[in-house]
Amino acid sequence: MHQGRLLLQNVTSKCAAMPRALTLALLALLAHPSVHAEPYLAVANGLKCAQCHVNPTGGSMRTVFGNVWSQTQLPAHALKLADTPWTGQLGRYLAVGADLRYDFLETVTGTDTTRRGEFADSHVYLGVNVVPDRLLLYADEQVTPGSPQNREAWALFWAADHSWYVKAGEMYLPFGLRLQDQTALVREATGIDMTVPGRGVELGWLKEHWDAQLALSNGPFEPGTRGSGRDVTANLAYVESGWRLGLAADDNQARLGGPRQALGLFGGLKTGPVTWLAEADLVDDRSVPGEPHRLAGLLEADYFPARGQSIKLSAEFLDPDRAATRQQFGRFSAVYELTPVQFVQLRLGARLYAAPAGEPIGRLRFYFIELHGFF
Repeated sequence: MHQGRLLLQNVTSKCAAMPRALTLALLALLAHPSVHAEPYLAVANGLKCAQCHVNPTGGSMRTVFGNVWSQTQLPAHALKLADTPWTGQLGRYLAVGADLRYDFLETVTGTDTTRRGEFADSHVYLGVNVVPDRLLLYADEQVTPGSPQNREAWALFWAADHSWYVKAGEMYLPFGLRLQDQTALVREATGIDMTVPGRGVELGWLKEHWDAQLALSNGPFEPGTRGSGRDVTANLAYVESGWRLGLAADDNQARLGGPRQALGLFGGLKTGPVTWLAEADLVDDRSVPGEPHRLAGLLEADYFPARGQSIKLSAEFLDPDRAATRQQFGRFSAVYELTPVQFVQLRLGARLYAAPAGEPIGRLRFYFIELHGFF
């Protein structure tokens, strides 16, 4: 079972259903700093997700533009490795890519400290351009940790002018910001992230400043299982060069124990060297005991002190049941990112949980170092 869902249910029941040691172990797993999309870079540069990623909703394999941009504009120093940058294209019909990560994580729970290093969430991507610029077959395979596991497998058909598309297969569902951290509280509260895909059909519309998606699926399901029922997810965003604002909605009738609905408001703003991201979500989840009505929020500031460097500060909030009192949780993070040369990124971060007195999550601190290789 996905670690984030376990934590959210645990938080909702105030950690009463599990022994304290198991609760702390699950929370430690949740803190794993997984990296996928880079929404703050899109906001800072006035780009849409589809400009840098083959998936119009962002994340995973990069387009030719995304590959060239990440080699020429992102690193502090661009090494001249060839006459032309790597584009990911192996001929006209085949494209490949990868994100490989190694993490060192220190977890502090009260007076106890644990450390571990491991190959973390790593993926390889394959795209087959059956009809170049019109019909794409795509697969995303998670290679670590554990045994290889398929995450996405879909076919995408573009209109001739790329103003709309149809996607069908196993896919990450569109909702809110495609954040770097899949354990963000807004992603945990809604249950929609880049670790649990759905199987269905997605319609997309991209016209000038507008970006919209509507997906009909069986709902996000855990690896090794298959969802059943109906899930409707919608995302709408208006994108300007220095800001964007969006709305998201999800009606999930596929969950055991009852349906779940979510509404979200998200956006981004560029103010000089600082880029801001924000999201607020309301969730009514009747599949969780106690029928919690959740409220989750995120505010993130990304500062660029120099080329190839960024500093990320974020504050998050989760009220797992708005009908109850003294259950609010917070999480505060600071992350430094250095991209010294193309294809390599180093991340150093710290994360602190704040919670009501007596909750184990309130004593947790995490420190991590991640080496990220990508192409």
